[in-house]
Amino acid sequence: MAPHAECPSAYTEDVLGPDYEARTLPLRPDQEGDVVATLVRLRDSGTSRRAVLYVHGFVDYFFQGHLADAWQQAGFDFYALDLRKYGRSLREHQTPNYITSLEEYHEELDEAARIIRDEEGHDVLVVMGHSTGGLIISLWAHHRRGAGIVDALVLNSPWFDLNANLFQRTLGTAAVHRLGTLRPRAVVSRLGTAYGRYLHGESGGEWDYDLAWKPHAGFPVVAGWLRAVRSGHAELRRGLAIDCPVLVACSEATSNAAKEPGRISSTDVVLDVEHIAGRAPKLGGLVTVARIEGGIHDLTLSPEPARSAFFDELSRWVGAYVPAGVDPQR
Repeated sequence: MAPHAECPSAYTEDVLGPDYEARTLPLRPDQEGDVVATLVRLRDSGTSRRAVLYVHGFVDYFFQGHLADAWQQAGFDFYALDLRKYGRSLREHQTPNYITSLEEYHEELDEAARIIRDEEGHDVLVVMGHSTGGLIISLWAHHRRGAGIVDALVLNSPWFDLNANLFQRTLGTAAVHRLGTLRPRAVVSRLGTAYGRYLHGESGGEWDYDLAWKPHAGFPVVAGWLRAVRSGHAELRRGLAIDCPVLVACSEATSNAAKEPGRISSTDVVLDVEHIAGRAPKLGGLVTVARIEGGIHDLTLSPEPARSAFFDELSRWVGAYVPAGVDPQR
């Protein structure tokens, strides 16, 4: 089957403009009502039998057109998934970003992979995740091992542990588990605004995106959601068995945006990169770690030359570890 062979009416023009199409994926309702995810693709990507599926992080959605262009130039058809209650998939009756188990996301990941492989005829699927998305797809790939769904995994600053002291990561987590069970929508934390203001064009940054979907201060962190994330962290700490090659990329350094504002443009101010590098061997048997000098939390949004350094590392790794796929001319 040739790629993009499904009924074209399933897709409509995306908010990013005529180069992109979006398809709503109906999901099982939850306690808040109807639920959807959104599959976005770069239009007219060509006839490649290889595809990449990108999954965003917390308080985030897909807007990085230059990332799609880079994958297309590397010979991949590009797709992105706005998870339930994020970005294009957020509905008025929903609590933004809210879930109580990371396994809830398996439904839209399974459906996106089915569409990309079965409906649109791709033989090779790379799944790329940023931050929380990196944790989500790691656990999903582990649970789907042996099914031949994922050929390679790319993790861009994946969230593998709390960027917090030992007390918060132990006793604090135990308290979150109790509160998340009893009062799952109780607010337990709020994000700072420094990283978002650094990124966005209206405050002097390099990037343009919808502040309703990715506000500087984020959305309140609630106990049920954080309990789900910490359960995912615990599963990773026990060890996964992902059965495909994995690239884990992160900055060389972490800093505190409030205490070291001058380093926000060259370090990860969201996560502890030593947690990322230290947990990477827990993913599976074939894991590559790349540390990017001058990289920020989302390496694809780093200032130059770190951004190009990340894409260069990604290109080399893809050439070494991602299958070539079936030649559609044969």
